[in-house]
Amino acid sequence: MIRTLAPLAAVLLLSACASNQVAQVQPIDGAISGQCHIDKVRGTVGLAAAAQTVERARVDSDSQQVIVRRGERATGGTTASGLADPAQGASESGGDRLTIETGPHNSITAIYCG
Repeated sequence: MIRTLAPLAAVLLLSACASNQVAQVQPIDGAISGQCHIDKVRGTVGLAAAAQTVERARVDSDSQQVIVRRGERATGGTTASGLADPAQGASESGGDRLTIETGPHNSITAIYCG
C-alpha cells in the first residue's frame, strides 16, 4: 500500500513546486491612482525585465498600463529615466502609462512615464 501511494505523493509534491505562476501584485495602499510616478521604481534600472519585475514596477508606479520595448542604449544612466530625452515624451511623472526600455540582454535600461 505504501509503495503504491509513495510515487503518487511524490508526483503531487513535485508538481506543486514546478508550477510557474506569477503572483498577483497588489498595491500597498489598495488602489492604483492611474497617475504614473517613477520615484518608487528607480531601482528597477539594471534588473532583468522579468514579468514579475515589470508588473511590480507598474503597480509601484501607480500606472494603469506598462509598455516594455527594446531600447537603443546598452546601459542605463544615473537617472530613473536612463538617458531618455524628456523632449520625446519621457518624464518622471504624469500620464497613466509606464514605459520600460530594455537592452540587448533583456535588462531594464530606462524607465519613465509616458
